Amino acid sequence: MEAILAGGKLQRCRTAFLDEVKDARHALIVGEGNGRFLSALLGANSSVRILCVDGSARMLDCTRHRLQRAGLDSNRVEFIHADVTSWTPPEASFDLIATHFFLDCFRPEQINEIVKQLSRASAPNARWLISDFYEPARGPARWRARSMLALMYWFFRAATQLSARHLTAPDTFLERHGFQLQSRLITEWGLLHADFWKAGRKRDGNDPVRYRSHV
Repeated sequence: MEAILAGGKLQRCRTAFLDEVKDARHALIVGEGNGRFLSALLGANSSVRILCVDGSARMLDCTRHRLQRAGLDSNRVEFIHADVTSWTPPEASFDLIATHFFLDCFRPEQINEIVKQLSRASAPNARWLISDFYEPARGPARWRARSMLALMYWFFRAATQLSARHLTAPDTFLERHGFQLQSRLITEWGLLHADFWKAGRKRDGNDPVRYRSHV
């Protein structure tokens, strides 16, 4: 479905800040789906160890098969089949966290708890990569995004019993739990965004968030 409807747009969001985390040593990837970002990270980083958590055993199998087909080293990956809303990660263990097209599946109170748990798993100065859908603040792009998001949430609630009814931006929750936005890429006329967050690094007026846009 992703390949048919979006081509490579979602994957470009997932990998937008891959160069920023090529030095990661221990990565936690949650809600990975069928392994597109995990494969890219393994290909870009020859030493990273990855813990991959997903609530779907089928998606974890798809990820294993993707790594096998690509000839990538699955021995550097530990797979855990778990519901992230009830899973407790090891504390202060990861210098990279990635949640791509995942947090949009949850209600605000669930996002807060997920971010709180994952932030406890982060090492000092950890990086957090997020890509997801986005709702622009104003103009025709806002109404376009709202229409598309409403249709998407209606479909996935009917097809998968998705708990969320609408998109909730995770920014407030990340800031509440010690992360600061460093850079954001907005694409597809404002419908998609890719973020690079960092723990324990406060910005000042001389260090603004870097925003980039690409249609």
